[in-house]
Amino acid sequence: MPTSPWKEGDTARAIKFWADYQKLHDVSDRHGQAVGIDPVSGRVWFGESAIEVVEGARADGIDTPLYVVRVGYDYYQRKGGSRR
Repeated sequence: MPTSPWKEGDTARAIKFWADYQKLHDVSDRHGQAVGIDPVSGRVWFGESAIEVVEGARADGIDTPLYVVRVGYDYYQRKGGSRR
């Protein structure tokens, strides 16, 4: 069975990097945009979609998995159905 390149602790590290980034940078004008955080270096990339974010990281030579959320939210996309 293949192993995931995402390691234990990567999510927590990426969330911490993102929180620290937001303390130093005003991202209010980017509300709703996708943001990808590299859990190794802490670098961030913005785009309209996760694909744009990953393409930006790849263009910068980063080929590791990114933690992707939407600015202003703690998730990228919610899966949901109708609740009755």
